[in-house]
Amino acid sequence: MSKLLSTTAARGRICALAGVLPIALAAAQAWGAETPPPPDGLTFLGQVVTDRQISQGRALYAQHCASCHGANLEGQRNWKRRLDSGRMPAPPHDESGHTWHHSDQALFRMTKSGVGAVIPGYESDMPAFDGILSDRHIIFVLSYIKSQWPEQIRVRQAEITKQHQESTER
Repeated sequence: MSKLLSTTAARGRICALAGVLPIALAAAQAWGAETPPPPDGLTFLGQVVTDRQISQGRALYAQHCASCHGANLEGQRNWKRRLDSGRMPAPPHDESGHTWHHSDQALFRMTKSGVGAVIPGYESDMPAFDGILSDRHIIFVLSYIKSQWPEQIRVRQAEITKQHQESTER
């Protein structure tokens, strides 16, 4: 009888392991997946972005941003319609959203200090990440986001960043 119980217990462990194994393998594969090299000329705040920064940014994005902005930068459903709270859902960070309409300086400030720091009086569900992420980590996350945009969007956003820089130097 005890031999039957130990065999049944062993089968149960094998079945449990068989159910978990594919998930564990997929997670390990995703974790080890290489991030493609940064697009040529990708910069953030005038500094060249490295593939390591993008890789770290991708992991930080998954940990701190994806729950609202989507694992694939897709944003929340119906992101252009106000929620019952009167606030807007999290927008996409891919090319279909408006993230790229902002300069690097504005994106950094919004992420660090909250949207209200750039758009006074604007109330958002997005927290300020000051004290949660270091400045360096904020830059990594934003660099990862930028690295996912098509070239024509990166070029347009770089021009917005350049114009912002020029206007603050006057």
